[in-house]
Amino acid sequence: MKNLMLVAAALAALVMLAATPDKALAQSPAGVRLFETKCASCHQSAPDKKAPDVSRLRKMTPEAIYAALSKKPHEQVQGTSDDDKKTVAAFLGGRKIGVTEIADAKKMPNQCTADPPMSDINAGPSWNGWGVDPAINARFQPASAAGLSAAQVPSLKLKWAFGFPLAEEAHSQPTVIGGRVFVGSDAGTVYSLDAASGCVYWSFQTDGAMRVAPSVASVKGPGATKFAVYFGDQKANMYALDADNGKLLWKVKVDEHPVAQITGAPTLYEGRLYVPMASAEERTGGLSVTYPCCTFRGTITALDAKTGKQIWKTYIIPDPPKPTTKSAKGVQHYGPAGGAVWAAPTVDTRHHALYIGTGDAYTEPAGKNTDAVMALDMDSGKVLWSVQDTQNDAWLSGCGGGGSDNPDGISHNCPKPLGPDYDFGSSMILRTLPDGHRVLVAAQKSGMVWAHDPDEQGKLLWKVQLVDKLALGMITFGGAADEQNAYFGLRSGGIAAVSLKTGEKKWFTPLPGQHPGGPFQGETAALTMIPGVVFSGGWDGILRALSTEDGHQIWEVNTAHEFKTVNEVKANGGTMASAGPTIVGGTLFVGSGYQFGTGIPGNVLLAFSPQ
Repeated sequence: MKNLMLVAAALAALVMLAATPDKALAQSPAGVRLFETKCASCHQSAPDKKAPDVSRLRKMTPEAIYAALSKKPHEQVQGTSDDDKKTVAAFLGGRKIGVTEIADAKKMPNQCTADPPMSDINAGPSWNGWGVDPAINARFQPASAAGLSAAQVPSLKLKWAFGFPLAEEAHSQPTVIGGRVFVGSDAGTVYSLDAASGCVYWSFQTDGAMRVAPSVASVKGPGATKFAVYFGDQKANMYALDADNGKLLWKVKVDEHPVAQITGAPTLYEGRLYVPMASAEERTGGLSVTYPCCTFRGTITALDAKTGKQIWKTYIIPDPPKPTTKSAKGVQHYGPAGGAVWAAPTVDTRHHALYIGTGDAYTEPAGKNTDAVMALDMDSGKVLWSVQDTQNDAWLSGCGGGGSDNPDGISHNCPKPLGPDYDFGSSMILRTLPDGHRVLVAAQKSGMVWAHDPDEQGKLLWKVQLVDKLALGMITFGGAADEQNAYFGLRSGGIAAVSLKTGEKKWFTPLPGQHPGGPFQGETAALTMIPGVVFSGGWDGILRALSTEDGHQIWEVNTAHEFKTVNEVKANGGTMASAGPTIVGGTLFVGSGYQFGTGIPGNVLLAFSPQ
């Protein structure tokens, strides 16, 4: 009860300022503004020993915070609406409150009438994890597994739709295996659905929002569990569940940093999970003038898939952060920091290595492993080689939007312009060319694509600039590749194809109906391929299919509208800006509604098949 009273006291000022429910989650500008103006002086920049600091509050569930405000409210909370209390709880807790009850599969009308065990995951086609094959990560589904030909694509029609309760962004890529679909939502709920009908087998509630692509594997040894499903959440937790019934097998906190988050899908390979770690610290430090930026360092952690036990952990920036300068407001800053790993690692079976791309530095000077392509030994985590493709890319601590005219309403102190933020935000693509040579393709948010030689210590083979002017967010969640070309969606609007051998631009197709500079222009979602076709989801909510031969469009569907769902949840599609579609056994599965800051929110999973 004492802890609840402390939490209530710490949050009272926040609640008083909330005029309307803030629908955004943990790092919303509105939430930061409330904390900045009323609470930071006691709970962040100069913590009061009698009150919990913000890092402690962030470790609590939104339900616990809401309970504190409801059961033992501070006198300042009197008259505050219930919605405002829930808004504050969601801000600090990292997800919406009340999801556990509303999103429970047992209360949905479309429960699967029969509950058969999963079919053999090795017997049929699947899309397991982020890039289909972790040893390539090319997001290319072969014809035998796709069950969908280029000739059938124009006849794709909606088969069923599933609504995510209380979700506002559908940004978890669906894994399809053993006749089931495994998918999560930003409300933190993970579901197991029937791939054919969309009926629901089970649901599981995580501690934070879930946005990764799950992975499924057979479980060896005694016990009733035959298959396990693995995934991480936005509070840096990894989970293993029984894939048949959703029961928890183990849960592990991979990183203790208060704003660490698992954004990229962990790569599952030969009994190990290779977990990439990113954070919300760059955004936190950018929006805040009181946050002591920055102390997070990106990592790759190897876990035993059977137990969750850590095998090794490698920091992208080897040296731990130390105090550096102080801001004009007297806030202590730290460095070095940054080097987040935003995407699923790629496996190289020849060298027994992992390939990753890293993000920018958060503080100056930028470490040599930031904005880099790296190779790690799979057994030990030792860095085998690192090639930095962009130097001196530092976000600079304490800077956000450039001054008091920033739309979030917070005044920032920026002594210098921000770094360009040219993260490698997507997985490395490893392809073997027809002549036997291999190429490791790295797409960057700048709009550059780099090709490295994985057999020559990452030697640069070629590079190509796919946009007229390098800028933030041009290639974000990554492209796809067949044996000849790689394909990339651009935030500036369009799809480009480049030769894997030379980097020569083969074709470029502007996205139809989009206007340069428009509010929903461009493409940042990961591309997906089957033989002869590349699929692209746009910021305008339109899913398009283009011919790989010359880039002409052969099909499109607008997902930015309301859908009738099999679970009777009110749902609509919207901006498609992160995960790409998955294609298995003649059906295309795609989530719609990841707004990425300024797009169209949505909360629906769609299944299309030829008709």
